[in-house]
Amino acid sequence: MSSRSARLDFPVFSANPKLVYLDNGATAQKPISVIDAIARAYAIDYATVHRGVYARSQHMTEAYEAARVAVAKFINADEKEIIFVRGATEAINLVAQSWGRTFLKAGDEVVLTELEHHSNIVPWQLLRDQIGIVLKFIPINGEGDLDYDAAKQIISEGTRLVSIAHVSNVLGTVIDLPRIFSMAKAVGAKTFVDGCQSAPRMVIDVKALDCDFYTFSGHKLYGPTGIGVLYGKYDVLATMPPYHGGGAMIETVSFERSTFLPPPLRFEAGTPHIVGVLGLHAAVDYVCEIGMANIAKHEAHLLAKTRDTLRLFNSVRVLGPEHGSGAVSFVMECVHPHDIGTILDEDSINIRAGHHCAQPLMDVLGVPATARVSFGVYNTADDIDRLGSAMEKVVRIFR
Repeated sequence: MSSRSARLDFPVFSANPKLVYLDNGATAQKPISVIDAIARAYAIDYATVHRGVYARSQHMTEAYEAARVAVAKFINADEKEIIFVRGATEAINLVAQSWGRTFLKAGDEVVLTELEHHSNIVPWQLLRDQIGIVLKFIPINGEGDLDYDAAKQIISEGTRLVSIAHVSNVLGTVIDLPRIFSMAKAVGAKTFVDGCQSAPRMVIDVKALDCDFYTFSGHKLYGPTGIGVLYGKYDVLATMPPYHGGGAMIETVSFERSTFLPPPLRFEAGTPHIVGVLGLHAAVDYVCEIGMANIAKHEAHLLAKTRDTLRLFNSVRVLGPEHGSGAVSFVMECVHPHDIGTILDEDSINIRAGHHCAQPLMDVLGVPATARVSFGVYNTADDIDRLGSAMEKVVRIFR
């Protein structure tokens, strides 16, 4: 894959030739194919789905369901196991409030890690406060890897669910999911994967992982905001009650009671984000055309170059394991990450600075915030060289 040619697919770089966008862990830029799919859907093809008997509605329904098929193929799932949600945050809340409220009781344990995004902490805290579950956290070691020996002690007979980020959005740590899942399955626990950072940059096979749930957000995969995916094993989804109620998810409604459609429509109440789904389909097609293995190889090269570049500065400490994916976080002696981000922005270099919606991890690391560089298909080695030059400017200013 040529990142230089990929850059031509993204109008933002034609409009801003000097832009170095290195905040892909937060959200990715959009290729013209996605933008065109969204524009056509709104301007020419738009109609409701699953309701109208007229041809336009039928055609839009077919396009909507074709996207479900494409997403299922993307992660090697069955189309009946794909639920469209607003994003991974809604997906985790859905599972917590539907599966969790149904099958968990006071004292049951949900195991997370110290690497989690707030979206994989707060929903479980809300459930804890509602029904009295117990939350446990697998620690990380000094290198930023998960402590697998500690995990053996934490995952116990009382564990009912292990919910874990595949890749840390802060440190880029890649979790050995089969290793963790073997511990979970030994005690009969369900497994949930936050794939927001893994789905855009590596091959995902939910059948091979044998996870019960997997989620990712469209906007990190070069698609639109407001759309995401929840995968669930069908036999698990079929046992779960609706999370939202309304139109489209019902079988029958009377003044006395309602009955509901089977998954996935049971969980898609109301008029969905139709155009967002079509945009997601275009994004999936885009990354599949490049090849997920090619994307992984490309980003691994950029990650290694970034770590080497940042290590040239004695005042910079690079965080996380060497074998990470997607992101590099760092801190600089006596310089707040916000100041680093502001100075880099003067040279049209966009990075993330802050706690990255991972305040508990910041406490573990003993820092208030970090500066983070994260990669996309359009980033080049020249981008990292420009980052290095701009960091020299940061050093000069604060020397």
